[in-house]
Amino acid sequence: MSVIGLRRLGLIMAFLLQTALLKAALPANPGEAPPPPSLAGQLLVAAPPMGDPHFERAVILIIQHGPSGALGIVINKPIGETSIASLLEALGQKGGEISGAVRVFSGGPVQPEAGFVVHSADYRRPETVAVNDLLSMTSSLDILLDIGAKKGPAKILVAFGYAGWGPDQLEQEIQLHAWGIAEADPALVFDEDRDKVWEYAWEHRTQHL
Repeated sequence: MSVIGLRRLGLIMAFLLQTALLKAALPANPGEAPPPPSLAGQLLVAAPPMGDPHFERAVILIIQHGPSGALGIVINKPIGETSIASLLEALGQKGGEISGAVRVFSGGPVQPEAGFVVHSADYRRPETVAVNDLLSMTSSLDILLDIGAKKGPAKILVAFGYAGWGPDQLEQEIQLHAWGIAEADPALVFDEDRDKVWEYAWEHRTQHL
């Protein structure tokens, strides 16, 4: 991703979304029936015949899931790499003295200007969302500053955009066999070769179609 591209993103992105974006992304009209078990902290694995090109061979970490909908981040669609300094400068911050680079992912087709950092649970800010005991998500400029200062989480995945579902939408797609479900092993989320993530997750899915 070029610096010019990052600057364009910086003009329109909302990297200070925090948890307000998550709440806005989920409609606030839950039904009366008891909710199904939450898939938060699990991986959705696109079935081989997935018809939506946005999600072909996609693996999505579910951040939130409830009666009002679901929100997730695609973890296996890298779009480039940039220095942390360039990313901070594109967001209007001084980054000249900061070293290191981050790989940037396409987190989904919704609000591609919105930034998220999926990370290990050893780091927490007030706006951090605990996905499960091992994984968290933070959407703020401060986490980038901490990463640049070597005070951030041990493992990170920086993504722009997200995948969202309205009430009962994800459940219906699962019933139609559009998705498999797999455990969100942190090694798979952060460390596995991205070209192998879908194959591994599909092979190790816990819900078979």
